[in-house]
Amino acid sequence: MTRKGTNAHDILFFRCAQCVENQNPALKTLPLGIRQKGILATCNYVARRKGVGKLTTLVEAKRLCPDLVIVDGEDLSPFRDVSKQLYALLRSFSWNAKIERLGLDEMFLDVTDMVTYNLEMLNRSSLKHSYFCLSRSDPERGFPYDATSFTGCVYRGDGNGNDHGDDDTAGEAQECHLDNPLYMRLLIASHLAKYLRHKIEEEGYTTACGIATNKALAKLVGNMNKPQNQTTLLALRQDVVLCFMDGHKLRKVPGIGSKTTRILEGFVLGMETDTDIYSMECSVTVGQVRTHPGIQSPPVLDNLLGGPRSERGLAGKAWALLHGVDDSEVKPAKDVPTQISIEDTYKGLNELSEIRREMLLIAASLLRRMRVDLLAHPQTQQQPPAQGSRWLVRPRTIRLSTRPYASPLDNKPHNWARTSRSTSLPSFALSLIMPPEQIVEKLVSETLMPLFYKINPSPRGWNTGLINVCVTNMVGGVNSGGARDRDIGAMFRRQDDAIKEFTSHDEVSGRGESGGNTLGRSIRRGVGDSETETVVAVAENEPGPAEGEENSFQSDGGWDEQTGHNSSQDGGAEKCPLCGHSIPMFALKAHRRFHNMELDEG
Repeated sequence: MTRKGTNAHDILFFRCAQCVENQNPALKTLPLGIRQKGILATCNYVARRKGVGKLTTLVEAKRLCPDLVIVDGEDLSPFRDVSKQLYALLRSFSWNAKIERLGLDEMFLDVTDMVTYNLEMLNRSSLKHSYFCLSRSDPERGFPYDATSFTGCVYRGDGNGNDHGDDDTAGEAQECHLDNPLYMRLLIASHLAKYLRHKIEEEGYTTACGIATNKALAKLVGNMNKPQNQTTLLALRQDVVLCFMDGHKLRKVPGIGSKTTRILEGFVLGMETDTDIYSMECSVTVGQVRTHPGIQSPPVLDNLLGGPRSERGLAGKAWALLHGVDDSEVKPAKDVPTQISIEDTYKGLNELSEIRREMLLIAASLLRRMRVDLLAHPQTQQQPPAQGSRWLVRPRTIRLSTRPYASPLDNKPHNWARTSRSTSLPSFALSLIMPPEQIVEKLVSETLMPLFYKINPSPRGWNTGLINVCVTNMVGGVNSGGARDRDIGAMFRRQDDAIKEFTSHDEVSGRGESGGNTLGRSIRRGVGDSETETVVAVAENEPGPAEGEENSFQSDGGWDEQTGHNSSQDGGAEKCPLCGHSIPMFALKAHRRFHNMELDEG
């Protein structure tokens, strides 16, 4: 439920599963855990029914379930590929492109515009034979549905959170809500959710889905009937929202973090808590916090949560979430990520050989992700990119982060002593000709290890517990407004095109050595005791590469997509014979015009 006076949105929250089980169907009936280091990153529902949970240590998991099958999950590439596949599937149905990933297996989808359109299209005299339009322009693209009842499970706030919308009581209740727009919007959204879930399941993955009026409520209600069902939060009154929220553990509410939980938990229980301990555990519910006599207004909450290092507006945000209010919007979909980050944790690395070995593994994984996510025509990881592939965007910055290892018994904060250092991403990292193994070796030797020494100057006793490598600061693609990122090379090319028609020339000097038609004047200048002749010209019909020869300076700022070299950085400059300065290729014509102006004035 949104704040009074704001518009409600129709939010679908999807959770997908079974990546490993699809690769090996024999595992579907067995208790299965995905291992990362010494803990289970996740596990299937067969294992959960035996008491195993996420983030359980391997020793404890084996004690609870001796027949647990453990699969290595250190390489997240298969999970990311499936996530990208399902993300693209859901995005193909979206009208407003508002689809947001939350981790690898969870997604928010804002379907407000689709529901509004189909609500207007409803034939009130024949609700049982309704038709959901998936396209405004193609009336045949859609599916039939029964608009007299919900599909899936419905939370009504009457103590029965699993009422089915297609039973008799639901049909009777529907009669008195036909004129309630919110009721009808949620009903229509439930049928769209079912249709999209079936599309995902056709790809081989089971889904759970939550339908509500904001992101926080949709995520929470989507957890109610996992692993293969959906639940609509039918909250037509604020008291239903409060009833729904009050039953949840405080730490389960998305947007309320570990530190906030520790502070509020300690206040409600009247005990001291360590706010630096990161944990998903919590012993108090939202209802206990919301109804506590000492927490009756946002200013009181601000006194509890405020401080010199606290997030601005944290108290107001927490107060809203305690009451089921979440005004955050579903983020618009992006063709490419804003950054790509790979990290791993260790129990204290001290030897240089160990650190270099792990750095090579992380760099190799990073390069694979860059080629999958940032290439226009990515190939499988086992094959080199096909000729003609190009980078959708190019990261300009690479960042290395490390922190020391801390035992859980040390009670250190999650990001204790984490430090970072950034530098420009070397151009060879984007080469599509250089072998990946050579790129990785060179990147570690020339970039990552020097950064590591700057972050960790001590020659021994590093005790490295985390290594993170990230590429960011993407350029060269199309931004959300449809305009290309600013590029000085592109600016010079546009300038050349714009002033070409206003350029006058004294005489035709003939064809230059490169074979193109040049217009300009011959100039003689003394160089020592000899003379050289130079043609200073504005080129028209600029020559391309000779037949059978590749042009190494492409259209976007002198970048060679195949070699990954930038002409302004890697030898792509030419020394001007008139003034002796080294000029990048993309600025050469502008520099020649500058000398022409000097000659005209002289």
